[in-house]
Amino acid sequence: MEFGMTDLIKQRRSIRIFGDEKLSKEDIVNILKAGLLAPSSKNKKPVKFVVVENRDDLDKLRSCKEKGADALYTAACAIAVIADSQKSDVWIEDASVAASYMQLKAEELDIGSVWIQMRKRSNGFSDSETEVRKVLNIPDNYGVLCILALGYKDESRKPYEESDIDYSRICFDKYQ
Repeated sequence: MEFGMTDLIKQRRSIRIFGDEKLSKEDIVNILKAGLLAPSSKNKKPVKFVVVENRDDLDKLRSCKEKGADALYTAACAIAVIADSQKSDVWIEDASVAASYMQLKAEELDIGSVWIQMRKRSNGFSDSETEVRKVLNIPDNYGVLCILALGYKDESRKPYEESDIDYSRICFDKYQ
């Protein structure tokens, strides 16, 4: 039986606990390649990625968000997904597609990932985007969508099954 795209989508789950092993440069590049190949509105390609492997910086990034960033404690690396808001008025959508492609590629490589939302979040004192910009030296015209925490899985999550799909959320022709 062939393992196809739908199987990959069912298999990909948010992983928040990672093992100690570093990711290979080849795997990181392959994940980034998926993001670089993602489509963007009018092919403007406003999205950039900042790869972080330094433990001190990973800890600083964790502090940029009040809740939901604990995966950075054990992540082997993180990728900040940012985009030039002056280059594209739909940078959020462009960055979201790229981040999703990278998460699917990570899953294909049996690497765990979790999306840590930064846009419209805070650390209790300041907005998360501003804090990430400070840690990673990102210019103000770049929006910070999310950080993908990555690493070899140290937890297992059951894949989605066909019975988990809620087909009632689909409407044909008109909203029902």
